[in-house]
Amino acid sequence: MAEAADIQGTGPSPARRWLRRTIIVAFGAPLLAGLLQAPATSSPAFAAEDATGSKTVDVSLDTLAPSAPVEGDTVTITGTVTNRSKKTVTDATVDLRVGPQMTSRSEIEQVTGRTGYRSDSDPAPLDDVPTVKVPRLGPGLSADFALSVPVSDLGLDKAGVYQLGVSLTGQTSDRRYDRVLGIERTFVPYQPEATEKRTQLTYLWPLISSAHVSAETATDDQQTPVFEDDTLAAELKPGGRLDELVSLGKDLPVTWVVDPDLLASVDAMANGYRVKAGALRGPGKHQAVAQRWLDSLEKAVQGHKVVALPFADPDLASLAHRGKDVPGSLGHLQSATALAGTTVETILHVQPATDFAWPVDGAVDPSILAVATSAGADKVIARSDSVRDDLPYTPTAARPFSNGTNAVVSDALLSTAFEGDMVRTENSTLAVQEFLAQSLAITLEQPESQRSIVVAPQRVPTVAQAQTMATALRGLAAKRWSQPSDLLAAAAAKPDPDASTTVPAGSRYPKKLRDRELPVQAFRDMKTTRDELDDFKVILTAQYRVVPPFTNAINREMSTSWRGQARAAALYRINVLEYLQTLTEGVQLVDKSDLTLSGRSATIPVTVQNKLLQDVHLVLRLTSGSKNRLNLNGERYKELPVRISGGHSQSVKFSASANVNGQVPMTAQLYTDDGTPYGQPMTFTVKVSEITATVMLVIAGGVLLLVLAGVRMYSQRKRVAARKAEAEAAETDTTPEETAPQPESGAEPEVEPEADTPREPEAPSDGRDADEPEQPSDLTPDTGPESGDPSSPGEKVDR
Repeated sequence: MAEAADIQGTGPSPARRWLRRTIIVAFGAPLLAGLLQAPATSSPAFAAEDATGSKTVDVSLDTLAPSAPVEGDTVTITGTVTNRSKKTVTDATVDLRVGPQMTSRSEIEQVTGRTGYRSDSDPAPLDDVPTVKVPRLGPGLSADFALSVPVSDLGLDKAGVYQLGVSLTGQTSDRRYDRVLGIERTFVPYQPEATEKRTQLTYLWPLISSAHVSAETATDDQQTPVFEDDTLAAELKPGGRLDELVSLGKDLPVTWVVDPDLLASVDAMANGYRVKAGALRGPGKHQAVAQRWLDSLEKAVQGHKVVALPFADPDLASLAHRGKDVPGSLGHLQSATALAGTTVETILHVQPATDFAWPVDGAVDPSILAVATSAGADKVIARSDSVRDDLPYTPTAARPFSNGTNAVVSDALLSTAFEGDMVRTENSTLAVQEFLAQSLAITLEQPESQRSIVVAPQRVPTVAQAQTMATALRGLAAKRWSQPSDLLAAAAAKPDPDASTTVPAGSRYPKKLRDRELPVQAFRDMKTTRDELDDFKVILTAQYRVVPPFTNAINREMSTSWRGQARAAALYRINVLEYLQTLTEGVQLVDKSDLTLSGRSATIPVTVQNKLLQDVHLVLRLTSGSKNRLNLNGERYKELPVRISGGHSQSVKFSASANVNGQVPMTAQLYTDDGTPYGQPMTFTVKVSEITATVMLVIAGGVLLLVLAGVRMYSQRKRVAARKAEAEAAETDTTPEETAPQPESGAEPEVEPEADTPREPEAPSDGRDADEPEQPSDLTPDTGPESGDPSSPGEKVDR
């Protein structure tokens, strides 16, 4: 105003201006000196707004009881103050600050995100209430505090949500004046009397774990399941995550959301199991733990609604975005859904609801909804940060989407309230108070109308998170502004006509969720396993021993629990496929060496080996590479049915006819009954060496000549002997008194040696050539497992 007066020519007189300047100098000199000597912060008020100064001390709130006070209560707050600076804090005071009633949920959210003291929004300390003195607090040191204040002294005018601040005001060794050195904010939900229209609140209580069971089973009659490891036992033991969920949930008004695979896995443990890997490899040792947990769960769910997710909790978003174009992928979801109800009913003896689908974090788009409902689920659990409403209040959860899908839209703020680190008591306390404040604020948005809201927390809460969730639900036990409901009732509630029914576009699907989806290759791997299983099962006589374990393993490969564990997921898929291939290779053809066929006809043996524990049935086809040289019953190939007992080998003999000498390649191939090739073909060579009529005549002539020569030599020897005898007789007649000379004592009489006569060579008794090595032959059709070794080289076929 002085500058304006001067411009208009109506300023003060020179004497007055001189007086004003004198006053400024007189009062400004001390102030200027103080500014030169003091730090940059010139007043306590300004100092209190300094962000660095208000974070000097960390204020932690450990407990606030009761969490939702009423008239006549005394609020007790305990906590700790910790000096985070390198300066000593002196003359400090811990006090309470209660702000005015908060008018919206967004205001609560804004306060939650604030750090440091703000003089423009944080209220002044309460007067005439107890405080805690902290005379001295060295660097890095902590001090506990406890404050108890009657509700009547908190200044709560009427029902609503109030900001409650706990601050520490004091000095530091470098700044000798009082200022706020630290503050923590929370909320007090104040509703002394029950509201006329209480909000229907549905809280989902998830029982979900990761995949633990492999595709392998033991060789006993019970098919004892084989677990990848024994980590599930740790979750089931007293104090474990799953044990804590059951212990807490049995006394809470919740809707149980169960993965049937978890129940099946624990039930398998209770009936005996084995561990595949690690230091605990061998028989499992926690049957009693598993049975105790199942018994506790069965009691806990009585009287509660139970929702069964598809078996192994398949990742609907991954299937919709990456897998639906891979043939057969949707079939996995259908089988998982079909298995859900029977599994839960068999183990827990309750009838579950199976018509709900729960995408990760409730994020939906058109493709996810299409996949989710393709397997029979007609209701989808979405979340309000995906399906957004432009309304000044929170609408009812039930939502009919424009594409015909029914949805239940859970509240995002309440559903994510306990996702952080709840191990620290401060975080747990603040989360509980914010949850209660938000739930009261929802009711007060439209106190004249009753609405139904749903809370869908994280799928796999930790022990600390579950305990915090339970504490928050107990805070609602008085039912002053809410009352418990269940998911089936929430889905059947009357939808809000003003709520959005537009399905979010695919482009709005969160990138952080899309980046953690299963890759396309995962679904291709599942298809490979499924195709090989389909080819394998048709040869089995006891398919029930193989098909269910592998079908369940394929479902587990699609589980939501693999998100963020790409390597572990790939390894699990590889192990399943390799084990299946090991089984399929247990039925195979035994390699043969090259054969020699001498003659016009013979039988060619082919051996099939079965290392499985059950009988198999196939068709064996033997094909000649040259029908003109060697045919099988006049044809190029011949097929024979084969049935092999478990653990045995079977020799199959084919009749063959030779026409022309030479080598003929042969191929043996197993087929299923429907004509699908099974396993790898086996090839060998047959050498045809046929004996013709001309050769037989030559051999016969040679034999005849040998016989005639022998007869002639025999006749000649007889004539010589006869003549010698006649000569001796003549000599006797001439000198009768002469006797034949006697040999000397001990000498043998001389004998005329016999003439050498050719001998016919001895032929082998089995008809083989004498020069060829003798080979074992198949004595019986079923030879046992040891007959599976390849035949020796130079094998001759049976004639």
